Amino acid sequence: MMTTKLAGALLLVALLQACSIFSSSSAAKPAALESLTAPGSARVIWNARIDNVQFPLSIAARGEQFVVAGSDGVLQSLQSGNGQSRWRADVGQKLAAGVGSDGRFAAVVTRNNELVVLDAGKITWRKTLPTPVNAAPLVAGERVFVLTVDRQVQAFDAVDGRKLWEFRRQGEPLTLAQAGVIGAYKDTLIVGQGPRLAGLDPLLGTMRWEANVGNPRGTNEVERLADLVGPMLRSQDTVCARAFQSAVGCVNAERGLTLWSRNVGGINGVGGDEKYLFGADASDRLSAWSLVNGDLVWTAEQFLNRRLGVPVSLGNSVIVGDGDGYVHFVSRETGKTQARLPTDGSAIVAAPVVLGNLVLIATRNGGLFAMRPE
Repeated sequence: MMTTKLAGALLLVALLQACSIFSSSSAAKPAALESLTAPGSARVIWNARIDNVQFPLSIAARGEQFVVAGSDGVLQSLQSGNGQSRWRADVGQKLAAGVGSDGRFAAVVTRNNELVVLDAGKITWRKTLPTPVNAAPLVAGERVFVLTVDRQVQAFDAVDGRKLWEFRRQGEPLTLAQAGVIGAYKDTLIVGQGPRLAGLDPLLGTMRWEANVGNPRGTNEVERLADLVGPMLRSQDTVCARAFQSAVGCVNAERGLTLWSRNVGGINGVGGDEKYLFGADASDRLSAWSLVNGDLVWTAEQFLNRRLGVPVSLGNSVIVGDGDGYVHFVSRETGKTQARLPTDGSAIVAAPVVLGNLVLIATRNGGLFAMRPE
């Protein structure tokens, strides 16, 4: 039977989605595309297709392969250089979350709450989970880690599916049914727990440290909702994340200490590199903060109301997609637009993933575009 907390979380996300639909049709008009008088260059190296993407897709990049999936439950491993399929597998159900992969094992969660794990493209086991999942499973160290919508963490043996441990803590009155934060730093599992990052022992499921990214504000539970949303950024011993409509901040993962936090709205995860953290706010202003101290380096306003996704950094460019299917390349140092590429006209729905000198983009209609700034 669904818990009151979980029902509240799912109701809340439905309300948020309704507000998003309403605002996109009646709010401020998206900024017009800039005229690029002296554009830099970027090009599509290859493109491929999957089924449409109606779930929070996460693209896995390992070795020389991208592992992707469409809503229909078909997973593919694609060679990063040319997009050719290495393997293809159908889990037989529509997906709610995925893909997590370490290059050998791949994991997804179906709409029936079933965790499905594949070994080199062959399904090896399935396990029914107690509550829904929106974040892609993390696969590491021959273990599969799952973060449920109520922020419970479960660990399974990747080979045979044995449940190894589960971690529960007293959570917030409401949680957000949006992909949360789950990742790794050395031998520490990092997960989002409300507005906090928690470092767990991946072998035992015990907490090592906890650090705030945001501080909930407001007079009621909905206003105070500040769940961390994925993806997070990891750069050496620093991990950074966004607290939903509240803040962005960074934590030292070695010591479990908050380095800095800045109050800023926004609903999507963050990207960056060894020098900067990048993210868009609720009005689609794209900003860069110093990774060291959180000082604002620049803010770019040319994408206002264009429904920006998660930015990534590659070379001298910050790459971010928008709700009309355009991929924008801006200067990492100044925020000025360098180049722009169209895709298939549908929204960019997954966080772009960098592998070598390529970035892979996925659209709502299932288009995959491997791009390279020149």
